[in-house]
Amino acid sequence: MAILIHPDPQSFNAAIAHAYCETVRECGQEAILRDLYAMKFDPVLKNEERPDKRGFEIAPDVRAELEAIEGCDVVALIHPIWFGLPPAMMKGYVDRVIGAGVTPHQVQDRTGQGPLTTGHMITITTSGARDAWLDEQGQLDSLRELSSRYLFRAFSMKSADYLHIGSIVEGLPTRIIDEHLFDVRERARKICARLAVEQDGAAAPPSISDGS
Repeated sequence: MAILIHPDPQSFNAAIAHAYCETVRECGQEAILRDLYAMKFDPVLKNEERPDKRGFEIAPDVRAELEAIEGCDVVALIHPIWFGLPPAMMKGYVDRVIGAGVTPHQVQDRTGQGPLTTGHMITITTSGARDAWLDEQGQLDSLRELSSRYLFRAFSMKSADYLHIGSIVEGLPTRIIDEHLFDVRERARKICARLAVEQDGAAAPPSISDGS
């Protein structure tokens, strides 16, 4: 499943999501695209949704999203980086869906059972800033930590992959766009191959890939 988090349906992030899904299907696996902005997903966590509160309950829209994710072997999170951070929609999706019913204590003990537990995750992010500039600010490693390593540890996933594409600005030559989309397709093929190995009965150890 690919989860697109960008308000513009014609954005480069949208192109990434479609390229990812197309490649997954070419590999003989099912791909579902969830466009959170198009769905008008509400990212605001309600007090009654907090798992450490009495009377905790899962809202109907969150329950529908959990049902959509249930059984997915791979979840791809695709979003831009704005002002050094993911969009509020991304944070809200973690708060309300990925972390639904999981307490801080469970996260610390690595016993949280979220919708991504025992599955694979890949996060693909973009930014207008150059990778070299982000690296100078120490942001690339921070983005990897936030977007893949933390969720990998907190929800006991099988693997977490991360790809960041910088210097995404208007007027990019088609050649550059195609090169970036090729990288996305290669990353999709890699995770599909890993999944195929598992389905053949050969277990792979949990892993994090920090390729960028």
